[in-house]
Amino acid sequence: MAEKSRTPIKKIVGASLVGTTIEWYDFFLYGSAAALVFPALFFPKSDPLTGTLLSFLTYAVGFVARPLGALVFGHYGDRLGRKKLLVISLLLMGGATFLIGCLPTHAAIGSAAPLLLTALRLVQGFALGGEWGGAVLIVSEHGDPARRGFWASWPQAGAPGGNLLATAVLAVLAAVQSDEAFTAWGWRIPFLLSGLLVLVGLWIRLSISESPVFQQAVANAEPSTTLPIVEVFRHHWRDVITAIGARFAENVSYYVITAFVLVYAVEAAKLQKGFVLNAVLIGSAVHFASIPLWGALSDRLGRRPVYLLGAAGVGLWTFAFFPLIDTGNFAAITLAVTVGLVLHGAMYGPQAAFFSELFGTRMRYSGVSFGAQIASIIAGGLAPLIAVALLQAYGSAVPVMLYVAAAAVLTLITVFVAKETRGRDLLTLEAGAGETTGGIASSTAAAEGVKP
Repeated sequence: MAEKSRTPIKKIVGASLVGTTIEWYDFFLYGSAAALVFPALFFPKSDPLTGTLLSFLTYAVGFVARPLGALVFGHYGDRLGRKKLLVISLLLMGGATFLIGCLPTHAAIGSAAPLLLTALRLVQGFALGGEWGGAVLIVSEHGDPARRGFWASWPQAGAPGGNLLATAVLAVLAAVQSDEAFTAWGWRIPFLLSGLLVLVGLWIRLSISESPVFQQAVANAEPSTTLPIVEVFRHHWRDVITAIGARFAENVSYYVITAFVLVYAVEAAKLQKGFVLNAVLIGSAVHFASIPLWGALSDRLGRRPVYLLGAAGVGLWTFAFFPLIDTGNFAAITLAVTVGLVLHGAMYGPQAAFFSELFGTRMRYSGVSFGAQIASIIAGGLAPLIAVALLQAYGSAVPVMLYVAAAAVLTLITVFVAKETRGRDLLTLEAGAGETTGGIASSTAAAEGVKP
């Protein structure tokens, strides 16, 4: 067994949560700005919906860069350790976000403005592609198997935590500034604030220890020249497919609920952006609290039952979500967003432990990151873009509802046919057996008495 870390699990969780919250704050801040101000500032010659579409194209670029980040950070994270790469990812993300706050607009430098914006968005995506896997693994590999779902769900709470922080800052600015002032200079404030947040995150992350599971795996492993990603596809290709399919409904539903909703509410329902931002703020707070509860439930019931509940829930709720937005009633809109995010949490909470339990230690960072980030392109990155295009083409939310429901069906099928992973020993998930039966983990599960 690995030696116990000198760093208590609660401190590991805190360091991971703070870092992921800051990085998701940076990432979601861009998404909100892409819906609210970037069309006018960086794509001013387009009509409103087309400008928004172009703005979301730069938003999607960040997702395209995420698999590259997953490959690079995964490779070095599996070779050098989780901690070092988490520090680098935080520096990259925070630096790119700070520079976005300093960018001149189209009115000042013309076409160079959206090009620079796109370049910085690529850096954001690259950093986040490496951040997520390392953050969930350093917690999963410190915690005990019996409570892994609960502990590993806390870094997941960094996503709504970052969205909550970004939305709160934007809501405050919308309340104290006129639309003209916010568009002129106020939008820069939350981006510049990222520089201070990164310093706090670095101070915390530098104080924790490396994963004991990784340290023991390195000590016991034979020297290898094979790239970790090659080992992933040699031994865990089915698990990569599982991760991609499992993330589909989770990604699509989340970005429709939190990013596209701003466009739909303003352009189709004719509501004020501050009105909707407050609803997302409340929903994100409840979402933050619900994720660890779903993670804890997955420790009792298994990863698959909880995940299936979330996928089915968001697929059905989408048909109530948009009619509630159309009411223009604040309570109804808040209910739509909150219920949608709580159901999303039933997927997102168990996800970190579920994916960590699929891969061997010396290829886990690569496998978890690559599977998750490939899904982020085809699901999360395109979700706002596809939703805006459907709204523009049909002038109705019905095609968007069907789009979310189809994503839910895909995830339901993927998770239903996957094997249960709860209780697996991460130290024993190494290459050597089980490659042709759905991943190495399946043979380990049998040895541990985990029902497949």
